[in-house]
Amino acid sequence: MENKIIENTVLKFEHVSVSYVPGKNAVDDINADVKEHAITAIMGPSGCGKSTLLRAINRMHELYKGITVSGHILLKGEDIMEMNPMQVRCKAGMVFQRPNPFPTMSVYDNVLAGYKLNGIKLKKSQKDEIVESCLRDVGLWKEVKESLNKKGTFLSGGQQQRLCIARAIALKPEILLMDEPTSALDPIATNKIEQLALELKKIFSIIIVTHNIAQAARISDMSMFMYLGELIEYEKTKIMFTNPKDKRTEDYLNGQFG
Repeated sequence: MENKIIENTVLKFEHVSVSYVPGKNAVDDINADVKEHAITAIMGPSGCGKSTLLRAINRMHELYKGITVSGHILLKGEDIMEMNPMQVRCKAGMVFQRPNPFPTMSVYDNVLAGYKLNGIKLKKSQKDEIVESCLRDVGLWKEVKESLNKKGTFLSGGQQQRLCIARAIALKPEILLMDEPTSALDPIATNKIEQLALELKKIFSIIIVTHNIAQAARISDMSMFMYLGELIEYEKTKIMFTNPKDKRTEDYLNGQFG
């Protein structure tokens, strides 16, 4: 039975462009509505603008000089370009390509890092509850509950990535951004992250950048296909994979380029 996608829009791109050098857009005039409680995959060959578009959502480009972002990105109707960047990053949790737990922090403190970075004070009981809840949500609690004070880096790669997801969801974001979260993992760890994403979409809305076409087919409800900075096609995944409208989408899905 096909997943029923709730037709509420959680995120809206309106004429979004990103450029690294003046006069040349790495992402060019993107318009799309991202659905709530769905997994939306962004696919395309290397250098097509997938990660660039994803990083515009939590305003990461502002951390680097010379990158300009234009247009509007509405999160639950609010323009993120007009919000405080730290507030945006609380509302849009990010999981990166390589697992990156903070190396000097324990498992426990890694989960709570967002609260510390934002100067949010919590009681010990609140901290304990958040840590256990988030580690349970990512299926890591039983594996690490006796080792909460150990450094996060003692975990395996797949466990580290689940810890990073726990850190990303601890602030209860509106949307979870995943930038090729399984590209550094083995097939077993990859499967765990994919199953986790399917569970987490019940609570969060997820956008995942992936170069893995099979992964997009397995777990996403909606798919965007990008090429040379443009959004070529955006459709329900089952429709795009069985009946792509654009020849470039068809060629990419058939392995003709990318």
